[in-house]
Amino acid sequence: MDEMDENAPFGEPNQALTILQGAIENTNEGFVTIDESHRVVIFNREAERIFGVNREEILGKDLGAILSPQCSQGHKTAVARYLDTRQPRLIGHQSEFLSARKNGDLFPLSISFSVSNIGEKTFFTGIIRDLTETKALQEQVMKSERLAALGQLVAEVSHEIKNPLVMIGGYARQLLRSAQDPKGQAKLEIIVDEVRRLETLIGELRDLYRPKALTLETIDMAVLLKEVRDLIQEDARNKKIEIILDIPTAPVMVEGDKDRLKQVILNLSRNGMEAMDLGGKLTVRAQCLEDQVEITVSDEGPGIPEPELDKIFVPFYTTKKQGTGLGLSVSKRIIEEHQGCSFSLASGRDKGAVAKITMPITACELPTANAAAVPDNKQRRRKK
Repeated sequence: MDEMDENAPFGEPNQALTILQGAIENTNEGFVTIDESHRVVIFNREAERIFGVNREEILGKDLGAILSPQCSQGHKTAVARYLDTRQPRLIGHQSEFLSARKNGDLFPLSISFSVSNIGEKTFFTGIIRDLTETKALQEQVMKSERLAALGQLVAEVSHEIKNPLVMIGGYARQLLRSAQDPKGQAKLEIIVDEVRRLETLIGELRDLYRPKALTLETIDMAVLLKEVRDLIQEDARNKKIEIILDIPTAPVMVEGDKDRLKQVILNLSRNGMEAMDLGGKLTVRAQCLEDQVEITVSDEGPGIPEPELDKIFVPFYTTKKQGTGLGLSVSKRIIEEHQGCSFSLASGRDKGAVAKITMPITACELPTANAAAVPDNKQRRRKK
């Protein structure tokens, strides 16, 4: 290769063109150039990725092929105005637009325009950045700030409400113990129940809007699920519900906050039990799938109607007569705060609801096989 002229910073014209072409092709911004007729003459690799279009599909064709009709018309008007007046409006400035990919998905982009004249021809170049991730991060930051402000408000309001609520509940319980009139007893029981419900609501509000920092440790999920089974089995017997615990016999180790994870599994299990007014089976299952453990809690209740699936995690939305509508919202947030974990809820194939949690595992000796389903032993003896 010939040496570059020290007085020509880009060397020979061919070398300069090669360098420029490589820079355009390998930049992290989309690089799109059109001529006066709106035909595309340059469309680099990043532009292909951003718009989901191969350059062979667009080179030599009207740029409007990858723009929305409104955006295309506005772009042509701006080009025609510049060619007529030579007075730039957007050229030299950075602007944000909403554009569409080849598959129709809308996305935000940032674009800065420049113009160049070669002989008697004018070319317009747009340097484009996909703002999808940037906007998502900004929204996440704004959401965190809103939650922090709302959490502070909830804490202050809860503090002001909690003390008089405790007093009301305490006095109502004292009166209930000495009340002789059946009608008076019934009214006092309503007061006690409503105070208990409000205390639960306040606690769940604090959990939702002022989340605690996770205390991470190594946990055996198989042991944790057994502990949850032991906590709910008495209530299950009273409701004629059989608990099926289907877990590996070997340890299933994960990194997580034990108390918060137990709170989630307890909440899901109790939700499933409340859905079965006439009894049935509650199945708690864990299975190792490669590098993850999948935990499901399923019931034999009526299931979740399709229109309600999109609303089920909205705070305060509930299908229960006495529900607060916060339990599932809190549970979903706790799981998603654990890195690499996910939470979903769906209706079963025949009936019932299925809650699914996935978590990365640190160790699982049985990668695919589960132990045989183990029903509660005492219930099994009762059935004989």
